[in-house]
Amino acid sequence: TKAMVMQHFDDLVTDRDIRLDSARVFIKDFDETRPYLDRYWVNSTSGSTGNPGLFIFDQTAWTAVLASFARAHEWAGLRVSLTHRMKMASVASTVPAHMSALVGATLKSWWMPALRLAASEPLQSSVQRLNEWQPDMLVAYASMARILADEQLAGRLLIHPHMVFTSSEVLTDETRHRIEAAWGHPPFNQYAATETGGMAAESTDHNGLYLFEDNVIFEVVDAQYHPVSPGVYGEKLLVTVLFNRTQPLIRYEISDSVRLAVEPSEHPWPFAKIDGIQGRSEDILHLPATSGGDVAVHPLTFHRALDTAPTSGWQVVQEADGLRVLLNGDPNAVEDSALIDSLTRALVAQSVVIPRITIQHVATIPKAVSGKTPLIRAYRPA
Repeated sequence: TKAMVMQHFDDLVTDRDIRLDSARVFIKDFDETRPYLDRYWVNSTSGSTGNPGLFIFDQTAWTAVLASFARAHEWAGLRVSLTHRMKMASVASTVPAHMSALVGATLKSWWMPALRLAASEPLQSSVQRLNEWQPDMLVAYASMARILADEQLAGRLLIHPHMVFTSSEVLTDETRHRIEAAWGHPPFNQYAATETGGMAAESTDHNGLYLFEDNVIFEVVDAQYHPVSPGVYGEKLLVTVLFNRTQPLIRYEISDSVRLAVEPSEHPWPFAKIDGIQGRSEDILHLPATSGGDVAVHPLTFHRALDTAPTSGWQVVQEADGLRVLLNGDPNAVEDSALIDSLTRALVAQSVVIPRITIQHVATIPKAVSGKTPLIRAYRPA
């Protein structure tokens, strides 16, 4: 697990010059132009699971990370042209040591000038800067892509990207539809992690994400680490990174719930495919069951009930005495009682003792430090 890797950091790295204390000092005074110990790229996780980590790549491994993101672009049909510049805009984390920012800094080039906006930046400012920049390609967290699509549909955002890439969060069907309505073509979803770089990406068929199995070995497992069959969601993912010799990760645990596709790949690529991502196990709410005990309610239950609501964003917050649903957008467009009824029916189907459900209309949905907007926030006793 990440906690184990950090606890035994100095023992697990293969270069004895690397030390956790000095790596943390390096991150604190981060300079993207100067590698750690003059030869390593240090990436920090956002700590969205409550346990931030440091992951280190040498030149060869960092090149593999960069290539993994380039592969996602290639599969989407993006072609490099040295005679035509493609302006890119990214709305994600701009924290220098986060992978999305460090990859962008490493890949600075004449042919793809980039505007990098923090997902935590005020929306009005982001809209203004995007309108001034006029990107050919937009890369954003899934939640930000949905918000920007709504701004485009409302006529405040006036950009015309040829390609839209989403990552880092669950891309719901409704968000995909809104992006397509805003810009005339569906987004290309990517699956990546700080520990691995790019792990999977959509192709032009938009039919699931093909795994980068030449870079990473993937094992979809249940809570007891037993393999899960294709077509069934696992509780977590175990990954073995094949290219990082400095900080080896073998059967490293990622708490994502994913599903391998049953049908074979439609491409000649020798790669398996995932056709569903439910998010992290931390996004699963455990609610009392009508028959006793509790029920694990997966995020998809809430997606089905809330994604079609006329709102720019939502978040379900589990509290000690019930569920609070935050909604962003025009409060007059939503009938709160009907939304509560829809959620109640969805939970009844899960054999859950129905909790108190309240609706709260907010100007903005709270974000994590990285700028990500978690859709589900499970209750954490103080």
